[in-house]
Parts: sequence; structure tokens; C-alpha cells
Amino acid sequence: MSDTVLKEFKEGVLLLTLNRPNSKNSFNLEQWEAFAAELDAARNNDDVTVVVITGAGNDFSAGQDLKDYGVSGAAHSYRITERAVVDFDKPLIAAARGVAVGGGATILFHSDVLYVGESLRMRLPFNSLGMAPEFASSYMLQALIGPQRAAELLFTTEWIDADKALEAGIASRKFRDDELLQKAMEKATEIAQLPLTSLLETKRCLKTAHRAGIEAALKIEREAMDRLAGGPASMEAMMAFMEKRKPNFRNLKKK
Repeated sequence: MSDTVLKEFKEGVLLLTLNRPNSKNSFNLEQWEAFAAELDAARNNDDVTVVVITGAGNDFSAGQDLKDYGVSGAAHSYRITERAVVDFDKPLIAAARGVAVGGGATILFHSDVLYVGESLRMRLPFNSLGMAPEFASSYMLQALIGPQRAAELLFTTEWIDADKALEAGIASRKFRDDELLQKAMEKATEIAQLPLTSLLETKRCLKTAHRAGIEAALKIEREAMDRLAGGPASMEAMMAFMEKRKPNFRNLKKK
């Protein structure tokens, strides 16, 4: 079993902790695979009623580990987890503080309840990387906060703090960092006392109206990502990252 995702089970609640704190819990191939496997296992385990996800240390996740892009099959390895997250049919609560970037942010859009710590800093950096949105975020963000706000955040790649996430409707509650996980676990334990059959049907009712939009977004995002990956903009972004400089996207040819 991978130690990149830790698990703890008690009273119907499974806590999954992203565990690469030295890299702000950024996802390498191993962690994408481990997280997907744990979600799939929880979905098929009748003892699990609610899942809580969080990050070790001071951050939720910095998203894709760009240093892992050279690993075979790693460039689009987030897609393994996309399916597991989208298909997860039990209550999913997220407790996020610190950095939540890229895939580390878009995963949160699929949580049923998102609690954030006061230190939260969220960003959707896809355009600054010469890439496209992922995890159906082009749909989910619009569903959460409306098309104009979603477009602004995706186009500008600006940072979102905890107050803005709460005000916009991305998060449901904000807590002090030191009480965040406790509050999330208390809510999960409360929900876990209810019948799983009813919770499953309730989530199905909540998600059915969004299913077509999510699937359409996944398809078009994957097509866009495939067109952009390895193109001039994404290569310039990668070189700038490696050389620790600001990328220059001016005068690049459209791919």
C-alpha cells in the first residue's frame, strides 16, 4: 500500500489524507493512483458511509507535481482520479487549508461539503501553464459560482483566499486552521449516523442534474488538453518553471 495517501476509519467515516507534505502534497503518479484506489475501495465498502479528504501538513495540495511530468504515463495521470472522483456516490467532505492549486483545487469542486481553513489560497493556473482546465472544472465552477465569475477565475489564474471562496459559494464554511479538520470530522460523523441507502439516493438526486454537463466537460477538456500538451505554450511554461523564470507567451504560434 502506498504511503502517499493515509487512511483512518472510525464510526463509518473514512479519512483520506494526501501525504506528500514536503512537496505541498502535489500529485505524482503514485499518489494519483493511490487516491483513486482508495476512493474506489470506499465506494464499494458498505462499512464506509462518509469520506473526508484533507492534506498533511499545512496545505491541501499544490496539484500536479511538474517534476513528475517526465515519468512515463504521468503527464495525464490525473485522469485516473477524475473518474474515481466523479463516480464517487457517497457523501464527500473536504477540509482544505493552505495551498489548493490546479488539480488540488478542482478535486474540491466535486466535494459535497467543503470546509476551508483561514489560510486557504486557491488557484486555477491552467492558462499560465499553456494548458486547459481539468476535472470538469469548466462546468463545475460555473455550477458553483456562475459563468462570469468562473470565466474570470479561469482566464486570469488569480489567487482566491478563504474569504473569497466562502463569499463566492465555493466553500460552505471557514474555520481556524487548527480546528478545521475537527469540524469536518464532526460533520462527517453526524452524517454517518444516517442510513447509507438514503444518503446514496440523496446524492444521486443532487448529482443527476449535473451528470450530463460533467461528462461533456470531461470530454472536451481531455480533447483540449491533448491538443495543448507539448505545444509551444506548455513547453514555454515548463521551461520557465525549470529555469525559475516568468514565462513569455508573446509571439508564440497557435497550435
